[in-house]
Amino acid sequence: MYQLFIANKNYSSWSLRPWVLMRAQGMPFIERQVPFGNLPGQPEFSSFSPTGSVPVLIDGDLTVWDSLAIVEYLAEHHEGVWPDDAAARAWARSAAAEMHSGFRSLRNICGMSCGVRVRLGERPAGLESDIARIGELWNQGLDRFGGPFLAGDRFTAVDAFFAPVIFRAQTYALDFGGRSGDYIATMLKQAAMREWYDAALAETWRDQPHEDEVAASGTITLDLRASA
Repeated sequence: MYQLFIANKNYSSWSLRPWVLMRAQGMPFIERQVPFGNLPGQPEFSSFSPTGSVPVLIDGDLTVWDSLAIVEYLAEHHEGVWPDDAAARAWARSAAAEMHSGFRSLRNICGMSCGVRVRLGERPAGLESDIARIGELWNQGLDRFGGPFLAGDRFTAVDAFFAPVIFRAQTYALDFGGRSGDYIATMLKQAAMREWYDAALAETWRDQPHEDEVAASGTITLDLRASA
């Protein structure tokens, strides 16, 4: 059986992608959670990850790292990871790759923290540009392929790649325009997304660098997490 190494569900956007895809598509796996912060007795990320980061998928003697590589590996072994339609599949792969490599302002300013709500301070041009581009992508996919997911009527890898943005939209009250509100609502109702979110709120671990990143983005107006 697959083993998937992840970090804190509250913070780890990269871990969320393969986790939510595998859960949503019913792929059995053993979750190996190693929180950020080098807690006593926890293994170092480098003990299982060639890059010292997460996520990492272990399949027997094979180690696959990086969220995009993991998703493509899964696509070789499971149907339905990407859309069946060739045009939808090409679009979905392009959009997922753009998310994987871009949107640095959004990542840097709006770090993922599922359990808090933040009123943003400054919204620099780079952040506004990222929000506009994501909105453009989402509405393009929804309009072209009919929704309610980005590449059609079922959850695929492109939705998994944008899953961390869904939680950021909730945390920072981000508006991506057009049909994006309906898409965000659809995603937040998915069982796999709810499972991740509930587990994130139940975590009592805190990692100070991630906490500082969120605090620097604006004013925390609500913290729904279990007490540390």
